[in-house]
Amino acid sequence: MSSESETAGRDDLDAQVAAGDPFALFGEWLELATAKEPNDPNAMALATTGADGLPDVRMVLLKGFDENGFVFYTNTQSQKGNELAENMQAAGVLHWKSLRRQVRFRGPAELVSAEEADAYFASRPRDSRIGAWASQQSRPLESRFALEKAVAKQAARFAIGEVPRPDYWTGFRIRPVYIEFWMDRPFRLHDRHVFRRARPEGGWTTQRLYP
Repeated sequence: MSSESETAGRDDLDAQVAAGDPFALFGEWLELATAKEPNDPNAMALATTGADGLPDVRMVLLKGFDENGFVFYTNTQSQKGNELAENMQAAGVLHWKSLRRQVRFRGPAELVSAEEADAYFASRPRDSRIGAWASQQSRPLESRFALEKAVAKQAARFAIGEVPRPDYWTGFRIRPVYIEFWMDRPFRLHDRHVFRRARPEGGWTTQRLYP
């Protein structure tokens, strides 16, 4: 049975879309998901494509959003980092099963500023910061012991004082030109509302899609 807030969300969706601000609507949905989802309401499937044109997708955590776009962080020498270096475009989707809703978006990507990356890196648990130095993300690993040895080495290196952000670890911002809000409806006659614009700096147009 749907909760009162979920039912109200379905009833109000047309009005929220008509308001013309997809980021405000996304914020409302994420806030509800944060209260309802048992684990990682900010889990996001991230799709990238390198120079070979072969799509790749994996789960990451959405770590921020505003009117400029959606932000995640990674090792730039990882597979997704290399693919983004070859093709600075990406797509993401957040699916909240308990709410029967999802949001997907796509657009060009850009690096966040060094100040943004430094601030987020400093907010991470110390062990995670050490792990960023120890892990050669996406590259071959001979054994679990080799990883644990690398972690121990970096822990000793940064035994005293702050753990600085590695140069190769930073954030990317997806600046969407397409955002779709999907909401479950009976008999698979779902609600789909799309916001589109020609470029990240442009204004939005909206459209309802067949399910």
